[in-house]
Amino acid sequence: MAGPVRILLVGVGGYGNTYVNALLDAPDKESFTIVGIVDPYPDGCQRLSELHAQNVPVFADLKEFYACAQADLAVIASPIHLHAPQTIACLRQGSHVICEKPVSATIQDARAMERAAAAAGRMLAIGYQWSYSSAIQALKDDVLQGRLGRPQRLRTIILWPRNDAYYARRWAGKQRDEQGHWILDSVANNATAHYLHNMLYILGGHTAESAAPHWIEAELYRAHDIENYDTAAIRVMTADGCELLYYGTHASQARLDPTFVYEFEQGVVSYGQRPDGQYSDQITAVFQDGTTKDYGRPNAERTNHLWSMIQDIARGSHKEICGVRAAAAQTICINGSQEACHPIPRFPKDLLHYEPAESRLWVRGLDAVLEDCFLKGRLPSEEGVPWARKKGRQDVEDYAYFGGFDT
Repeated sequence: MAGPVRILLVGVGGYGNTYVNALLDAPDKESFTIVGIVDPYPDGCQRLSELHAQNVPVFADLKEFYACAQADLAVIASPIHLHAPQTIACLRQGSHVICEKPVSATIQDARAMERAAAAAGRMLAIGYQWSYSSAIQALKDDVLQGRLGRPQRLRTIILWPRNDAYYARRWAGKQRDEQGHWILDSVANNATAHYLHNMLYILGGHTAESAAPHWIEAELYRAHDIENYDTAAIRVMTADGCELLYYGTHASQARLDPTFVYEFEQGVVSYGQRPDGQYSDQITAVFQDGTTKDYGRPNAERTNHLWSMIQDIARGSHKEICGVRAAAAQTICINGSQEACHPIPRFPKDLLHYEPAESRLWVRGLDAVLEDCFLKGRLPSEEGVPWARKKGRQDVEDYAYFGGFDT
């Protein structure tokens, strides 16, 4: 195409600030121009004054923007329940789209987004930033080429405590919005969705695919006064017979950044907390013959997908990395887990501790339970943890519709 790529930013508060910062700080601004912001609450943007100084107009909704302007690329960083309707609306107006993770609240919405992109003949990328990094792409290539052998078991843990302000947002921890639309916001479907997705993504049989979940066992819990869960232990069995284990919580006492151990026939790939207590932000493989390989830092290229999409639009060509095909597997796991584990049980009150100085709640002993389960590849109920509820199981082969549950 001729001229700079016209970019519309949909949602500039919260994580949307990442895209604002990337564009405002870009060393080469000749390839794009920001033509508008859609956000009913734009004050959440940390650099709104700079955008105003550049005469970037602010609109309350998409209808208002498209009534008077056009965009080649819409970057959507709005709450989960808005991903599908906003993405579909932008595609129908002729814009290519980057939609933040997760792809949507439900699998049927994800498929509707996929159909809308195909009908419009436009590109749709989902913002799982790790998937676009050279580190993850190199690891995925080695998996695809069989250099690590058959996958056996992949484990991931993240302990990310969150305070009262985190859950004070209108849609945080919600199952539905006021109109009854699914949100399904949770530890596994928002802040740490990347790390569940990544296990599925690197096992996909193609660059733009993830492994297909076959069945799910889930244990979901809540400490905070929310509708949905803030703690999850999930086992996923893929269609190819590989076990994936995810552990995440926003109700821990301490913080443990993303850590994984991926076990293959010919080696073990790891990231994060090491046995010696040190944290490494590099992905490293140790092969059976003792040789090692460093794949790099997956966080080093957090906006690769943005620059790649801008280039693809300018060139009129596109190599899909992480679209709906790849991102939908995580959504299937979330939907299946919600169906398998309802209603969400609360932690016993005598285990809850509130820290006024930090305005946050945590569960006594939770850190140790999840770390022990991670090391053993078990779920809390399998370890006989007193507060654990027996895991629920959901078959998700050919899963196409999240029917919900009676609340």
